[in-house]
Amino acid sequence: MNQPAFISPPTPQEEPDTRGTLARMVTTLFEHWKLSSNDQLSLLGLSAGNRPALARYRKGEPLANSRDLLERAGHLLAIHKNLRLLFPHDRDLAYAWMTTANRAFAGKTPVELIAEWGFAGLLQTRAYLDRARGV
Repeated sequence: MNQPAFISPPTPQEEPDTRGTLARMVTTLFEHWKLSSNDQLSLLGLSAGNRPALARYRKGEPLANSRDLLERAGHLLAIHKNLRLLFPHDRDLAYAWMTTANRAFAGKTPVELIAEWGFAGLLQTRAYLDRARGV
Protein backbone atom coordinates (compact mmCIF):
# COMPACT_ATOMS: atom_id res chain seq x y z
CA MET A 1 0.00 0.00 0.00
CA ASN A 2 1.38 3.40 -0.94
CA GLN A 3 2.01 5.84 1.89
CA PRO A 4 1.58 9.59 1.36
CA ALA A 5 4.83 11.30 0.44
CA PHE A 6 5.78 13.91 3.00
CA ILE A 7 8.20 16.70 2.28
CA SER A 8 11.03 16.29 4.73
CA PRO A 9 12.93 19.20 6.25
CA PRO A 10 15.86 20.36 4.13
CA THR A 11 19.32 18.96 4.67
CA PRO A 12 21.85 21.28 6.33
CA GLN A 13 23.78 22.03 3.13
CA GLU A 14 20.68 23.26 1.28
CA GLU A 15 18.85 24.89 4.15
CA PRO A 16 18.99 28.62 3.30
CA ASP A 17 18.16 28.18 -0.38
CA THR A 18 15.51 25.55 0.24
CA ARG A 19 13.89 27.48 3.06
CA GLY A 20 13.85 30.63 0.90
CA THR A 21 12.18 28.72 -1.92
CA LEU A 22 9.65 27.28 0.53
CA ALA A 23 8.88 30.78 1.82
CA ARG A 24 8.15 32.06 -1.68
CA MET A 25 6.08 29.00 -2.59
CA VAL A 26 3.97 29.08 0.57
CA THR A 27 3.32 32.83 0.48
CA THR A 28 2.37 32.62 -3.21
CA LEU A 29 0.03 29.78 -2.30
CA PHE A 30 -1.56 31.95 0.39
CA GLU A 31 -2.17 34.65 -2.25
CA HIS A 32 -3.90 32.12 -4.50
CA TRP A 33 -6.02 30.96 -1.57
CA LYS A 34 -6.81 34.64 -0.77
CA LEU A 35 -6.05 34.23 2.93
CA SER A 36 -5.90 37.04 5.45
CA SER A 37 -2.63 37.65 7.27
CA ASN A 38 -4.19 36.15 10.41
CA ASP A 39 -5.10 32.97 8.52
CA GLN A 40 -1.62 32.79 7.01
CA LEU A 41 -0.03 33.09 10.45
CA SER A 42 -2.40 30.43 11.79
CA LEU A 43 -1.60 27.94 9.02
CA LEU A 44 2.11 28.43 9.69
CA GLY A 45 1.60 27.97 13.43
CA LEU A 46 2.77 31.52 14.14
CA SER A 47 1.31 34.01 16.60
CA ALA A 48 -0.07 37.42 15.64
CA GLY A 49 3.17 38.91 16.95
CA ASN A 50 5.02 37.25 14.07
CA ARG A 51 3.57 39.52 11.38
CA PRO A 52 7.06 40.94 10.65
CA ALA A 53 8.32 37.42 9.94
CA LEU A 54 5.41 36.83 7.56
CA ALA A 55 6.29 40.05 5.72
CA ARG A 56 9.90 38.87 5.41
CA TYR A 57 8.77 35.47 4.10
CA ARG A 58 6.71 37.24 1.43
CA LYS A 59 9.94 38.87 0.28
CA GLY A 60 11.63 35.47 0.03
CA GLU A 61 13.58 35.47 3.27
CA PRO A 62 14.15 31.83 4.27
CA LEU A 63 11.64 30.27 6.63
CA ALA A 64 12.91 29.97 10.18
CA ASN A 65 14.82 26.77 10.80
CA SER A 66 11.98 25.28 12.83
CA ARG A 67 10.90 21.69 12.34
CA ASP A 68 7.25 22.63 13.01
CA LEU A 69 7.30 25.47 10.47
CA LEU A 70 9.05 23.40 7.80
CA GLU A 71 6.68 20.47 8.28
CA ARG A 72 3.69 22.80 8.06
CA ALA A 73 5.06 24.25 4.82
CA GLY A 74 5.49 20.75 3.43
CA HIS A 75 1.93 19.76 4.32
CA LEU A 76 0.51 22.99 2.87
CA LEU A 77 2.29 22.35 -0.42
CA ALA A 78 1.04 18.74 -0.41
CA ILE A 79 -2.51 20.02 0.15
CA HIS A 80 -2.05 22.33 -2.83
CA LYS A 81 -0.74 19.46 -4.96
CA ASN A 82 -3.72 17.30 -4.00
CA LEU A 83 -6.15 20.08 -4.90
CA ARG A 84 -4.49 20.65 -8.26
CA LEU A 85 -4.71 16.92 -9.01
CA LEU A 86 -8.31 16.64 -7.81
CA PHE A 87 -9.46 19.69 -9.79
CA PRO A 88 -7.13 19.81 -12.80
CA HIS A 89 -9.56 21.73 -15.00
CA ASP A 90 -10.88 24.14 -12.39
CA ARG A 91 -8.08 26.16 -10.84
CA ASP A 92 -10.57 28.56 -9.22
CA LEU A 93 -12.21 25.67 -7.36
CA ALA A 94 -8.81 24.34 -6.29
CA TYR A 95 -7.85 27.75 -4.91
CA ALA A 96 -11.22 28.34 -3.20
CA TRP A 97 -11.38 24.92 -1.53
CA MET A 98 -9.44 25.94 1.60
CA THR A 99 -11.95 28.70 2.37
CA THR A 100 -15.11 26.78 1.46
CA ALA A 101 -17.23 25.12 4.15
CA ASN A 102 -16.98 21.34 4.05
CA ARG A 103 -19.40 18.78 5.51
CA ALA A 104 -16.47 16.48 6.24
CA PHE A 105 -15.21 19.14 8.66
CA ALA A 106 -18.57 19.72 10.38
CA GLY A 107 -19.35 22.65 8.10
CA LYS A 108 -16.07 24.44 8.78
CA THR A 109 -13.62 25.53 6.15
CA PRO A 110 -10.27 23.75 6.12
CA VAL A 111 -8.65 27.03 7.22
CA GLU A 112 -11.02 27.20 10.21
CA LEU A 113 -10.31 23.56 11.06
CA ILE A 114 -6.57 24.18 11.03
CA ALA A 115 -6.94 27.37 13.08
CA GLU A 116 -8.97 25.47 15.68
CA TRP A 117 -7.00 22.22 15.80
CA GLY A 118 -3.52 23.43 14.88
CA PHE A 119 -1.10 20.89 13.46
CA ALA A 120 -3.66 18.09 13.95
CA GLY A 121 -6.13 20.02 11.78
CA LEU A 122 -3.47 20.44 9.11
CA LEU A 123 -2.81 16.69 9.15
CA GLN A 124 -6.55 15.96 9.04
CA THR A 125 -6.99 18.21 6.00
CA ARG A 126 -4.03 16.60 4.25
CA ALA A 127 -5.25 13.09 5.05
CA TYR A 128 -8.75 13.90 3.79
CA LEU A 129 -7.34 15.02 0.43
CA ASP A 130 -4.93 12.08 0.27
CA ARG A 131 -7.89 9.72 0.72
CA ALA A 132 -9.91 11.62 -1.89
CA ARG A 133 -7.08 10.97 -4.33
CA GLY A 134 -6.84 7.32 -3.33
CA VAL A 135 -3.35 7.69 -1.90
